[in-house]
Amino acid sequence: MPGERRDGMGSAATPIGSITVCEAWARLSDAPAHPAPALIDVRETWEYAEGRAQGAVSIPLSELRARYQEVPRDRDVFFICHSGQRSYAAARFLARQGVTRVHNVEGGTEEWEAAALPMDRPTADAQG
Repeated sequence: MPGERRDGMGSAATPIGSITVCEAWARLSDAPAHPAPALIDVRETWEYAEGRAQGAVSIPLSELRARYQEVPRDRDVFFICHSGQRSYAAARFLARQGVTRVHNVEGGTEEWEAAALPMDRPTADAQG
């Protein structure tokens, strides 16, 4: 439709919830939360391998259309990328597929790391 904003994946814009990195970490590390939210990193595999928010699972944005059924529907889902743009597109795409509990992590992995939140990084053995 003319004038409709698109999300880069062909879908019309849909309002999406957002969450700060500190709020996301607090929710993810809240042991009594059942089920715990899922954290999905939509960066490309090579970016994910260089370091990621602790506990993040990789579903690259380039594979999301084929893999969106892997996204949990029984809990909140936090999407994260490098700075928040790709994760926002991913969250909007999933919302258009009927997944209602999606949130974009504002500032992405860059902000997560700047806030000194836990990161999973490759070990020296894995690098070389």
